[in-house]
Amino acid sequence: MSQFFYVHPDNPQQRLIDQAITIINKGGVVIYPTDSGYAIGCQLDNKSALERICRIRDINKEHNFTLMCSDLSQISNYAKYDNQCFRALRNHTPGPYTFIFRATREVPKRVQNPKRKTIGLRVPENKIAHALLATLGEPILSTSLILPGEIVTESDPELIREKLEKHVDLIINGGHLGETPTTVIDMSEGDFVLVRQGVGDASEFQ
Repeated sequence: MSQFFYVHPDNPQQRLIDQAITIINKGGVVIYPTDSGYAIGCQLDNKSALERICRIRDINKEHNFTLMCSDLSQISNYAKYDNQCFRALRNHTPGPYTFIFRATREVPKRVQNPKRKTIGLRVPENKIAHALLATLGEPILSTSLILPGEIVTESDPELIREKLEKHVDLIINGGHLGETPTTVIDMSEGDFVLVRQGVGDASEFQ
């Protein structure tokens, strides 16, 4: 049975954030709010937690995972990009965008796209997510919480609890959120390629 925290969306309680980080550091799988619906995540280096996420979402290891980062400087540790990409990142972070880059050696191979050696990275504009990342001090390996057979991101924490409380270690209730996932931009080959139109404005990338 998972724990269920009610965290204030504007003023996250640090004691609950600290407890959540303890769960993540112990190998837990957590569901938490972002600026584009709820995400499911775990510690970057925890193989068994990643396998649990794959089972919950019914995805394989070719899925494009995302590193949820606290800021641009953290992204630079895990992605290879040029000045043009940096300017685009600076203009669109934090926000509801996922950027795909060639991964650095800091990214475990098991979470990279096995064919392209890429990884998704983003900086969320959500105070709870930001508090988690600031306290953890490293990215949270994440993917949007889109359950098998669904096409939208889970948005209601009470319904998430009904569906998944026996399958994850923690659900953070940060209120009812939107169902639209992030806008995904592939920057791994130099040109900007719109992979998915989501909640973020993609006009600059088209």
